[in-house]
Amino acid sequence: MRLLIVAVGRLKAGPEADLTADYVARAQAIARGIGLKGVELVEVEGRPAGDARREAAALLKATPDDAVKILLDERGEAIASRQIAEKIAAWRDQGRGTAVFWIGGADGAAQGLKDQADEKWAFGRQTWPHRLVRAMLAEQLYRASTLLSHSPYHRD
Repeated sequence: MRLLIVAVGRLKAGPEADLTADYVARAQAIARGIGLKGVELVEVEGRPAGDARREAAALLKATPDDAVKILLDERGEAIASRQIAEKIAAWRDQGRGTAVFWIGGADGAAQGLKDQADEKWAFGRQTWPHRLVRAMLAEQLYRASTLLSHSPYHRD
């Protein structure tokens, strides 16, 4: 199973891009050992910026048909790190091809995208900058990978 972060917009060089790339690379290094095909970041354009419907269309276009679709949304379920690992393991064991994690644009996700999401997750009730959400999600996917590989990275 592939883990695919699909996000609206392109990160410019800087600390958020570096941190995201670092955690994606770390998760990728563990992936095969725990039965995952890989972890990837795909950036899509939703032109014009701020048009939630076009952004949704771009996110959907980058999403494989068989994917489990998770929308990152401040109104979603607050999910613990260990739960993320358990969900990824369950999807992997069910033979799911891809889990896609959508990060919408600055104005949030269009209702049509919300309706198509299998799950909606929140990193708390705060509103986070999209650049940070990518890094936070990449870290959580790395953390989930370490949990599944029984690495001591995560501490309860």
